[in-house]
Amino acid sequence: MLTIKLPQIFRVHQVPRIFWEDGIMSGYRHPKSSALDCVLSSFQMTNETVNIWTHFLPTWYFVWRFLVLSSSLDFCREPHHWPLLIYLLLVCPYPFASSCAHTFSSMSALYSLGCAFAYGAYAMPDHWLSGVLHRYFVPVAAFNSFVCTGLSCYSRFPELERPQLSKALRMAAFMYPFLYDNIPLFYRLLFCFWSSCAWNEAVAGYCYHLLFALLTGFLFASHLPERLAPGRFDYIGHSHQLFHICAMLGTHFQLEAGCCPWATTTPSSAPGLGRSGWRAASQR
Repeated sequence: MLTIKLPQIFRVHQVPRIFWEDGIMSGYRHPKSSALDCVLSSFQMTNETVNIWTHFLPTWYFVWRFLVLSSSLDFCREPHHWPLLIYLLLVCPYPFASSCAHTFSSMSALYSLGCAFAYGAYAMPDHWLSGVLHRYFVPVAAFNSFVCTGLSCYSRFPELERPQLSKALRMAAFMYPFLYDNIPLFYRLLFCFWSSCAWNEAVAGYCYHLLFALLTGFLFASHLPERLAPGRFDYIGHSHQLFHICAMLGTHFQLEAGCCPWATTTPSSAPGLGRSGWRAASQR
């Protein structure tokens, strides 16, 4: 009879210090696990299991949304929809890449670049069009993706000798592309609030998106709640799992808000992310 032996898991003092996580006392995998052991470990309770599944399952939700939108929008012949297509093509694999990262210990930065395509096409203020920021917005975002991925990888080197520097570098790699990509959105929302525009689905969706983005940053930096009760949240409920859930919810609201312009037959009449939609909302 075929039997599968699940990999052994370890306590924090049984793995090298570089693998220690704040407040996580158990559930560690062997640092030199084989690829098969990594896959098998996703089916047993370790401190990475929920991290893996909270991004693997949403991958298929975003794939489903992509297929639904593909059936109602003409991505091939309508250039106005191409930035949304690029956004979806990058958003769909990004949680899967993150799931693989937690399974095999690697990284990806697809999501930030996808946001830049969508915001550069649909959220850029009218009087910024053809300006320097508009022309170079996406190329700079692509450059940021490479730089911040490298910065995040480099941050692991000083982790033992200078842990605070390592943490600061990872935070910068996380926050900088987010702040850059959202420049048009920040301007749009501030303009909308100052001019008392109508509270439509796009505005609400992006506000929820930013709320969950702030929560992801807070959880990433604070390591709460496991720092308050070490060992209590080793398997379920620690900050990185909550970080994943907030990230997926934020992406969901971002996608739904971004789809508001295409909910009607003509983009120019839609009350969402498109420039005409923002203008119409501000005039109500």
